Amino acid sequence: MAIINHCCSCLLLIFLLFMISLFGLSNAAATYNVMKYGAKADGKTDSTQAFVKTWAAACSSAQTATMYVPKGGFLLKAAVFRGPCKSKIIVQIYGTLIAPTDYWALGNSGHWILFIKVNRLAVFGGRLDAKGAGFWACRKSGKSCPVGARSITFNWANDVVISGLSSVNSQLTHLVINSCNNVAVQNVELYAPDDSPNTDGIHVQGSTGVTITGATLMTGDDCVSIGPGTKNLYMSNIRCGPGHGVSIGSLGRAVNEAGVQNVTLTNAVFTGSDNGVRIKSWARPSTGFVTNILFQNIMMRNVKNPIIIDQNYCPHNQGCPNQGSGVKISQVTYKNIQGTSATAEAVTFDCSPSNPCRGIRLHDIKLTYLNKVATSSCNNIGGTSTGVVMPRSCNVLYVKKSECTQFARTEMSYSQRTLKRVIRSLILTLNSTNDPGAGSSYDKDAGVAEEAMLNLVVAYMASLPSQLTRRLF
Repeated sequence: MAIINHCCSCLLLIFLLFMISLFGLSNAAATYNVMKYGAKADGKTDSTQAFVKTWAAACSSAQTATMYVPKGGFLLKAAVFRGPCKSKIIVQIYGTLIAPTDYWALGNSGHWILFIKVNRLAVFGGRLDAKGAGFWACRKSGKSCPVGARSITFNWANDVVISGLSSVNSQLTHLVINSCNNVAVQNVELYAPDDSPNTDGIHVQGSTGVTITGATLMTGDDCVSIGPGTKNLYMSNIRCGPGHGVSIGSLGRAVNEAGVQNVTLTNAVFTGSDNGVRIKSWARPSTGFVTNILFQNIMMRNVKNPIIIDQNYCPHNQGCPNQGSGVKISQVTYKNIQGTSATAEAVTFDCSPSNPCRGIRLHDIKLTYLNKVATSSCNNIGGTSTGVVMPRSCNVLYVKKSECTQFARTEMSYSQRTLKRVIRSLILTLNSTNDPGAGSSYDKDAGVAEEAMLNLVVAYMASLPSQLTRRLF
């Protein structure tokens, strides 16, 4: 595993060096200063058009161009920076971009600063102050409000570097990466109060090859939210909290939805967050999926739900009561996750009854609650646990509740002989389901293999506490 981690680090370094090399920082031949196009660094004068004009000039340059924002405060309304540009472009920000205090001034586009269809783009430095408090108050009051604005958004952009950016008090999400390829996010700091609604830190959706490294995320919603169509996302050295954790989802809101695959979170610290690592999907039919996910080397500090899969996500019980999630979750690994839970139940796997979670792996988990071992709960899940696992894993064996109802209605003796009969009955049921013509008979080779499996399962289950064994059945 050390070799694998070393290789991952090498690949990440190569990727970052490649991304930086795209911009030829030492050879930037043209610089366009927003002050020369009419911007005022007083934090009061509307500089929106000056910024747009500066961008247009830089974007039309035949050689690598830098859009330069000096120190000072610059008042900006909603601004769109559109490509494609003729060459590589760098946005170097030393000052602070300030949104109007009047939250209606940003309109209903959903964006404050938007980069769209730009390739080979780098955004270095800068502080964004979206003045979101007025908008949050409007939302909480129940009055008529605009839709709200995401502070900085990248749509349909490729080969992008975002480094050293800080953002405070976004109306909605701070940083959005949507339908992009090859994006490196480095050393960003995103802040909003823990009671500010829908102020996600970073949202990634429909994008491939995104890396997020060295981020400090203190928000009122997800630190990182991962939406449909995300592939090959790598996150490392993340500090999260307050906030709602790192969340894959919510997924499955639409019937036809792209899946999420190949996501890694490593070397992260969660402090006082509502969740740690979370996967959530709506309880309704969907073609979506989640697969090949790795959460490793994570420290939890007083986190309410350190590890959670919630496939019964249904806010206000509207649109999905009594339905099962169609999102298929498989091959999710939790490795070396330690620390403290703010709730007695530190591990929750509430998977879909119609599409149970498969291939869930726990390795070296140690979570405590009030200096005692925390608890776990599992529904409709299958997987394995290895190493030291605290709380004790409850996903040792997946059994459909419907297949065990006939046994649950009677007071069974959980002796080895009874367990054998139960497990053998289930195997026979599965055999007949897979091959209706097989009936209830074993062939010789299958019988030997299944007998060996029975003995292993029975020996393991016999060592478990009786209450956990009853939970499985």
